[in-house]
Amino acid sequence: MRIALLSYSTKPRGGVVHTLALAEALAAKGEDVTVWSLGRGGDTTFFRPVDPRVRLSVVPFPEVPGEDVGARILRSIAVLRDAFDGSQYDVVHAQDCISANAAGPCIRTVHHIDNFTTPQLAACHERAIVDPYAHICVSSAVAAELATGWDITATVIPNGVDSARFAAADPAPWRAELGRYILTVGGIEPRKGSLELLEAAALLDGATKLVIAGGETLFDYREYRQRWETRAVQLGISPVVLGPVDHAELPGLVAGAEVFAFPSVKEGFGLAPLEALAAGVPVVLSDLPVFREIFGAAATYATGPQALATALHAAIGDTTRTQLGRDTAAAHTWPAAADAHLNLYSHQLAHAV
Repeated sequence: MRIALLSYSTKPRGGVVHTLALAEALAAKGEDVTVWSLGRGGDTTFFRPVDPRVRLSVVPFPEVPGEDVGARILRSIAVLRDAFDGSQYDVVHAQDCISANAAGPCIRTVHHIDNFTTPQLAACHERAIVDPYAHICVSSAVAAELATGWDITATVIPNGVDSARFAAADPAPWRAELGRYILTVGGIEPRKGSLELLEAAALLDGATKLVIAGGETLFDYREYRQRWETRAVQLGISPVVLGPVDHAELPGLVAGAEVFAFPSVKEGFGLAPLEALAAGVPVVLSDLPVFREIFGAAATYATGPQALATALHAAIGDTTRTQLGRDTAAAHTWPAAADAHLNLYSHQLAHAV
């Protein structure tokens, strides 16, 4: 089967991580897989090495100084559309709204549903939901949103987790560098609940510092970041902001944490906290239906700074759910996800008009 998986970026965001892992799992099963993406910022390949059985096609996407988000979205769609020819493939599978707008007829994975106010983004988001001929969601919670908002029935295929990679990680270098720390991954942005986590961290005793990793994004969160930095000064705390962490070093960073915090206000799955469970780290999440669905009793749930601070404090040193957490992560595998995707692809091909 000739399969094209399309993404909007080569950077380490959740949808890109998903795309590469799925591509590798499909290629390991003997499928002919090509990953297409835009090479932002001069990138010619992805943020990590990719199994050589996966073909890569990274389309140059030079930066335009002063370009606003709306214009960048429209240019992203146009550049990827001009480069991509879907007629070469049996299956065209887009992983985000930009690639779904560029791909032509396609299957679309809806990782989560956004509420955009920028007109170009709102239109891109709507077309990327309405136009694809088949839909996948990584959780039942997102599939329910799709059914309620658009009367679309999606196939639910959860993400996989590279549990062995995180379970085997060496935390010592990061602990030596940072001491005791609470970790969150995803950068500083509204959807990640960054301000709420900052307020919660200020309520703790200060012996365990807050560390923030990641943050590659298409969007401009400078105003929110400035609010966050101003509030940190007002609260008298100094979190460690690492930015994107090298792929090889990330498991050790995760494994070295006392607790992993993920107070997002909207998510479609929660791959990063599952990786933390695989590493044996306790996890505290915001109380969202999607998290209850994926994590069950393996995590602690809290909403709001005071409840979050209480839960974080209680989770430090708590090993009572370590094995349950590891088992929860191990239950999600990329080979199983690949099998489910191949079943859907085969069904769609068999019923193609």
